[in-house]
Amino acid sequence: MKKNVFALLAACTLIALFTGCYSTLDGHMKPAVVPFAKDTITSRYERPVDQIVEAAKNVLTHNGTLTGENRISNPVTVEAKIDTRTVWVAVDEVEPKISRVRVQVRKKGGSPDIDLASEIDKQIALQLPRQ
Repeated sequence: MKKNVFALLAACTLIALFTGCYSTLDGHMKPAVVPFAKDTITSRYERPVDQIVEAAKNVLTHNGTLTGENRISNPVTVEAKIDTRTVWVAVDEVEPKISRVRVQVRKKGGSPDIDLASEIDKQIALQLPRQ
C-alpha cells in the first residue's frame, strides 16, 4: 500500500515539475510539456523593421502557412505553421537603424524546436536585400 501511494505521489510530482506555460513572442500564454527550455533565437541587423518583416513573411510563406500578422503593436509579430510546428517572428527597433529579430518555434505538444528556429533565422538573414 505504501509503495502505491509513494509511486502515485512521485508521478504527480514529476507531472507538476515538467508541465506549465510558456509566453509566446506575441504576448500570449500557451501550455507546454517543457516550458523552461530554450526556444528562441535572437539576431540584430542594421536594417529597418519593414524590410525584416517582409523578409520574414517571405521565408515563412515559402516554408509553411502564414497564420497571423500584427503590425500595430511593438514588436511587429508574424506567426506561421510549418509542418506541425508554430513559428513566431518578432521584429522591433532597439536603436536607430538597428533592428532585433526573435524567432520562436514550438512543436504541437509545446516542446521547443531550436533547430528550426535557427534555420528560419538564417533564411531571414539571407532573404534581406543587400546594402
